[in-house]
Amino acid sequence: MRALSRASLAALVVVALSASPAAADPATPCDTPASHRIAQVQGGGEATPLSGQTVRVEGVVTGDFQRTDQLSGFFLQDPRPDSDPATSEGLFAFARESLKNVKVGDRVLVTGRATEFNGWTELSPVTAVDVCGTGSVAAQPYQLPSGGLEPVENMLLTFPQPLTVSEHYNLGRYGEVTLSSQGRLFQPTDRPGVDPALNQRRSLLIDDGSSRENPATLPPVVRTGDVAFGVTGVLGYGFGKYRLQPTQPIDYKNANPRLPKPFPVIGNVKVASLNTLNWFTTLGSRGATNAEEQRRQLAKLVAALKGLDADAVALMEVENNGQTALQALVDALNAEVGAGTYAALTHPYPGTDAIQVALIYKPGKLTPVGEPKASQDPVFSRPPLIQTFHRKGGGQPFTMLVNHLKSKGTCPSGGPDADQGDGQSCWNATRVKQAQALLGIVEDQDLPNPIVLGDLNAYGEEDPIDTLEAGGLTSVTKRFVPAPLRYSYLFDGLAGELDHALVGRQLLKRVTSATIWHINSDEPRIRDYNMEYNPPGLYQPDAYRSSDHDPLIIGLTLPGGKG
Repeated sequence: MRALSRASLAALVVVALSASPAAADPATPCDTPASHRIAQVQGGGEATPLSGQTVRVEGVVTGDFQRTDQLSGFFLQDPRPDSDPATSEGLFAFARESLKNVKVGDRVLVTGRATEFNGWTELSPVTAVDVCGTGSVAAQPYQLPSGGLEPVENMLLTFPQPLTVSEHYNLGRYGEVTLSSQGRLFQPTDRPGVDPALNQRRSLLIDDGSSRENPATLPPVVRTGDVAFGVTGVLGYGFGKYRLQPTQPIDYKNANPRLPKPFPVIGNVKVASLNTLNWFTTLGSRGATNAEEQRRQLAKLVAALKGLDADAVALMEVENNGQTALQALVDALNAEVGAGTYAALTHPYPGTDAIQVALIYKPGKLTPVGEPKASQDPVFSRPPLIQTFHRKGGGQPFTMLVNHLKSKGTCPSGGPDADQGDGQSCWNATRVKQAQALLGIVEDQDLPNPIVLGDLNAYGEEDPIDTLEAGGLTSVTKRFVPAPLRYSYLFDGLAGELDHALVGRQLLKRVTSATIWHINSDEPRIRDYNMEYNPPGLYQPDAYRSSDHDPLIIGLTLPGGKG
């Protein structure tokens, strides 16, 4: 959990405690009874009905996080619940270890001001903490999907069900992992039948009881799809979300093992697509900050491309500096797989964006037909690269149209490209126009057996994909990849497919298989090449977390040619 700005409150606590009658007379404080039960302080609504009032409550300590690098307080719970299911039996007391060191199982009487700290019902400042014996509180069994967590805020809970890791973006930064019931969570616009409200109710954020950023000691480094058992902790709140602070270790099982290579695809030609996540040879720009990071990034990208072993690979987010960055990648790859194994095409019109799309291929397997082409339609900020190939020796040609459509970020404040609130985020209108332009290119240039592929920045049921499908193209992954495995990107705990391959009717007859190699979206970002925050021992020069997008691979069975 991130650090809380409470220095002023801590000062009030010190002053109040030094003036507290209980602190002045340690022999009698336990004789002063509670003025309210915890349930009365919590109330039956979103906020305490006693806000601003000084109260004295009694309970048993269920979670001790008093250190200043933790939450600077502890959780206490009434062992005798009231009869109202809408009222929680737990509270958080903002009382640092320097004020009163309590431990789990202590029966305490706590005096403090009832408050809502950014939506979290707690006592702050605390003016007296009196340990008056011991007690016990059993963790309350709780099941997801949640019917609403407010009635159990600050309580000790246990989840008897298996829960799936659905998000780990802040695992290294803040020690956070999101779990979900009924398997992983998917983007509502990626596939039919996904309910955004149910996604929320199925989710539970697991925190580490800490205010540290980039802690030296991490929770278990898990992949999405792994399964947690025996989840038990106290339910806090902060930064707009309920947060379970574990009170005992969570048992994670590896239910989504890494594949050292992608599932085999069938065919005599393999085509792939990979977003490189800003492969730059210019240091300190979008990619690596220094030479060592660049070496680490390059090693991971080479491992990924080597594992794909495709005959042609569409690449996104390569630095737009002529052939420099692209050739450096090809040279490093060929150093591993053999001189001359891969060659890079030259983009005839890469555009003015900092990044470009690119295409590498095996000259021993494929022969380019004609020169590379590109669209100069101003609708494209990153113009597509177009190349027709046939197998070495001839045979049926096919045409790759490599794309990186407009991203969903940096939203305009108005107009058709503003976020329309339909789940497709911003710039959707532009992406639809780009999809229409791609269909026009295919038709106007009479491209043989087109395959439109790359990072289209649109999930499977969004308008740009619908536009391409309505124009006669078919999603290869929708046809060949089972729905539970059909994702290439993870955002805000929701998996979905941003990277696509759509083919024309005639080429569809020649597609014999397809797969997505889950080497990136399932991996936490602390396994990438960056050095500034990531624990040094986690880096490996392998394919895992070589990017934030998973590569996809398509198998084609084309007549004619050889090899």
